[in-house]
Amino acid sequence: MSLADQKATVAKAAESFKNENHADGNLVTEAAKAVLKESQERGGGVQMQDVVKIYPGSSVRALDDFNLDIKPGEMVVLLGGSGCGKSTALRSLAGLEDIQGGRILVGGQDVTGVPVNKRDMAMVFQAYSLFPHMTALQNVEFGLEIRGMGAAERRKLAMEKLELVGLSDQAKKYTQQMSGGQQQRVALARALAVNPRVLLLDEPLSALDAKVRVQLRDEIRRIQLEAGTTTVFVTHDQEEALAVADRIGVMNHGRIEQIAAPQDLYQRPATEYVASFIGLANRLPGTVEAGSNEAMVFGQRVPLVDGSATAGEVDVLARPENMTIRLNDQSGVLAGSGAQARVAAIHFLGSLVRIDSVISAGELTRHSGTQLEVTVQLPVQEVPAGLTIGASVIVAPRPVPAFAASAR
Repeated sequence: MSLADQKATVAKAAESFKNENHADGNLVTEAAKAVLKESQERGGGVQMQDVVKIYPGSSVRALDDFNLDIKPGEMVVLLGGSGCGKSTALRSLAGLEDIQGGRILVGGQDVTGVPVNKRDMAMVFQAYSLFPHMTALQNVEFGLEIRGMGAAERRKLAMEKLELVGLSDQAKKYTQQMSGGQQQRVALARALAVNPRVLLLDEPLSALDAKVRVQLRDEIRRIQLEAGTTTVFVTHDQEEALAVADRIGVMNHGRIEQIAAPQDLYQRPATEYVASFIGLANRLPGTVEAGSNEAMVFGQRVPLVDGSATAGEVDVLARPENMTIRLNDQSGVLAGSGAQARVAAIHFLGSLVRIDSVISAGELTRHSGTQLEVTVQLPVQEVPAGLTIGASVIVAPRPVPAFAASAR
């Protein structure tokens, strides 16, 4: 019985109970419950367990005991710099790369040795990979045709997917007549048309200009939520990842350093790499007393997140928006009130202003002989009046939790 037949059976059973006016309109038989469970598992999550990938001719593990667990219907973004293994993880999941160790499961089924065309996945690449001699509609129909679907049925389904991506009025256009953003929408519609258990997106927006990228990333998220498809999205763009993900996995040297919801990842990084990689962070000298969960930075107490260094001299990674700045009244810095600095640059960013400053020479003994730079980011209305490049200022951290690493 196909998945569609299973769903139809359950729907019919549920409707019959309602029509017979049972006290519980949601009552279904144990058999129907089993079908529902099987259906959920089929479209279920993804597990990559201790996966090892070594490319021919290399002794380096591109994936090093890689582990990933994705819930059904969840969008997980793999984020990292070049060579971290994010695309290798995606291609291994798709079956495009042979792995040397570990297992891959989809919906509870082991697909480790299953060929690409049997994994019931769809992939959207950075390059659109569309057929230029076909219209948008024909491109979306193509995967359905090779699966043996009848002409009328596949045309109806293809039009539904084009409507989902906002291109139903462009169905008869050849893809080479379309913009890059429109072509990528067609590629997405083609992938969704085959009703995959898992949708794989390999940096699908990197070839587009900035404005189109923002528009299309929001559309992809909307479509993914509407379709409910389990999705793995690979990107090196942090803003993109933070904007669309249910969870983000930050990769480094073939492993996931931390996987968490975007807000948790940004506000409570678990490692020094994540704290320094995600967003901007000032590296400020501080000290931690044994047994304390706070660091003293510029005379201010800063709470520390889990995983931070626990004693001695540390570097506290404080976000620019978690810093304060005020003009120096030239009367000297009062105890515990911050550190003296000079404004090096002011960047107007619309509703925000980013201020780069340099700590005054001799202010910090641990960094004597070096320039310690501190960046402060404020809403435009909170910028001190009269702040100019070269101005003498006092900077200090806010009491917002931050990660502390052992001092370099």
